[in-house]
Amino acid sequence: MKQDREATRPGRFLSLILRHRPEAAGIRLDRNGWADVEQLVAGMAGHMPFDRAKLEEIVRTDAKRRYVFSPDGARIRACQGHSVPVDVEPVQARPPEILWHGTAEPFTASIERQGLLPQGRLYVHLSADVPTALSVGRRHGRPVVYRVDSGRMAREGAAFWLAENGVWMIRAVPPRYLQRQPETER
Repeated sequence: MKQDREATRPGRFLSLILRHRPEAAGIRLDRNGWADVEQLVAGMAGHMPFDRAKLEEIVRTDAKRRYVFSPDGARIRACQGHSVPVDVEPVQARPPEILWHGTAEPFTASIERQGLLPQGRLYVHLSADVPTALSVGRRHGRPVVYRVDSGRMAREGAAFWLAENGVWMIRAVPPRYLQRQPETER
């Protein structure tokens, strides 16, 4: 177990730096969330063995495609999930009729009362399919999946954005657009 934790430590630290606390590595993000790769590598290397090759490996093997390099490879940013105020320039797009949100059982009462709120992040994240939503929900406990009537929301004026890695984002989802999925459908 300790070996697994050590293997994922650089990726977790990268996520912390590029989404929440760039100062943890002594760097700054620009207004669009970009970090200078050389500064990032040097900042991370001050905490653990780390180099450009390790950074490229994390980006290449990340199943959720959380990070992207600039075309010239000199900068890197997280695609979404920030709690620091940055504009990652997501593309405003018309969503599919249905999107999905995965969460855990302890959060359902609040969701059913208030809807989906960003909870310290800039956007609510939505998935294009149930398996992805289930995976997200499992990270926090017993998973619960909500069906989001995204098509109706868009027709009624809600703006949706699509991150570079395929995650759908919205500022909030009122309860009237949510339908909790029965366990048999998960």
